[in-house]
Amino acid sequence: MKIAVLTNNEVSKPLIEWLKEMGENVTVISDRIDLTLVDEIKPDLILSYSYKYLIPDDVIKMMDDGIINLHISYLPWNKGADPNIWSFLDNTPKGVTIHKADQGMNTGDILIQEEIVLNESEETLLSSYTKLHDALFDMFKSNWKYLRERRIIPSKQKKGGSVHKSAELDRFRHIIEDKGLTISIKEFKKLCAETE
Repeated sequence: MKIAVLTNNEVSKPLIEWLKEMGENVTVISDRIDLTLVDEIKPDLILSYSYKYLIPDDVIKMMDDGIINLHISYLPWNKGADPNIWSFLDNTPKGVTIHKADQGMNTGDILIQEEIVLNESEETLLSSYTKLHDALFDMFKSNWKYLRERRIIPSKQKKGGSVHKSAELDRFRHIIEDKGLTISIKEFKKLCAETE
């Protein structure tokens, strides 16, 4: 199967390597995808994983349900940027979701998801991020056969939830720069509350 993986993050490397080991023909795209590129590659499936661009409507229509997004949040909570951090700051469910791509930001029908419990006293920004990506990768691998064959019946996302843009985290970035990604979640939340 010809698969285009849209990504801008090293975190997708294990998934890409695994797909290649499974015998899939993988093309990695880190620039903006457009119709010309899709027509050139002719993928059977597009996987979007930690990709910073919205996929254009015409590409979504051309692929006719053939675009899947992998996201480290328990949708409908924390759509958009920095989902791990916002799940702690907003006190919302944590988890991972694989869903169909549509014209919105992480608003497509859900294929598979799993809620993950993370202990704020024990976890750091980095360890929680790593655990979510590991859980997402494991969930993807165990369901790949069904995803590949489009045998999973999607379900609509629940109403509500939350969405965040990258710029929203700017008021707290100095904490991350100063303390690093190994700061405990508990300490990070405390410092963020003091900043408000």
